[in-house]
Amino acid sequence: MIDLSTTYLGLRLRTPLVPSASPLTQEFANIRRLEDAGASAIVFHSVFEETAQSRFALDHYLDLLRRAKESCSVPVIASLGATTLAGWTGYARQIEQTGVDALELNLYQVPSPADVPGVKLEDGYIEVVRTVRSAVRIPLAAKLTPFFTSMPNMARRFEEAGADGLVLFSRFYQPDVNLETMKIEPVVLLSSAQDLRLPLTWIGIFFGRIKLSLAGTSGVHSGEDAAKLLLVGADVTMVCSALLRHGIGHLRVLETGLSRWMEQHQFKSVAEIKGKLSQAHCLDPAAFERAQYVNAVKGAEKVVLTGREAWRLLSGE
Repeated sequence: MIDLSTTYLGLRLRTPLVPSASPLTQEFANIRRLEDAGASAIVFHSVFEETAQSRFALDHYLDLLRRAKESCSVPVIASLGATTLAGWTGYARQIEQTGVDALELNLYQVPSPADVPGVKLEDGYIEVVRTVRSAVRIPLAAKLTPFFTSMPNMARRFEEAGADGLVLFSRFYQPDVNLETMKIEPVVLLSSAQDLRLPLTWIGIFFGRIKLSLAGTSGVHSGEDAAKLLLVGADVTMVCSALLRHGIGHLRVLETGLSRWMEQHQFKSVAEIKGKLSQAHCLDPAAFERAQYVNAVKGAEKVVLTGREAWRLLSGE
């Protein structure tokens, strides 16, 4: 029998498949459905300071957390996005009082001011984690965007500030233009399997170099996708777009696919494959860095040349 168990943020989980923050948890019935479908933990949708200032909105969120914690046998992880240190600490304390098992800090800020240097923004993120860490005792995960000049340095700083894990990565908000109304409109784009490559790259680099739990999110649509993240060192593989596209029951498909892949390759446990292809353990560490980029470009040039040659043959040139 294959052992899919893993540990994330100090929590022992039945499998590495965790529904990430999404609108699915806004309805209590879906929370039970997620657990019944095999979720090993449930990350709630984010509560944002802009909406939490409404007492009704905050009380509703806190009540959902309490009900979920009371009724679910799997860990419940809250998600918070604030704009001020007072907001981060105040809401984090209230969230902790619901009895949740952990808190995910949704660290998302569009760096639009031209007079604010990058180092100041980075220091701000670190201060958020440090301040929340001093305010609550539950495990903390920092959910990041990939837009840092030195990701390894920031990972180390988050660890030193008191984070227990990293979630890689938030999907960056990208508005669209409505040509009919001449307005900027918010658009939510679901991920594809190709989006897996960004978290895969950085988790593979981080594994063995920091002690933080690592969660890969964005691009997990099949059991094989989950296997890839585990092989480079992820502790859990979070799922959102696949559930929104195919329904909550798709969790069972992912678990079956992961188990089947492990069985076919004669792996008996997640622990056996975790980090096996990380930069620290793979046969070609340069595959994660610039040298492999150069090789990839050369490979693309060959594809282009091959395509041109095929066109010549078909067109009779």
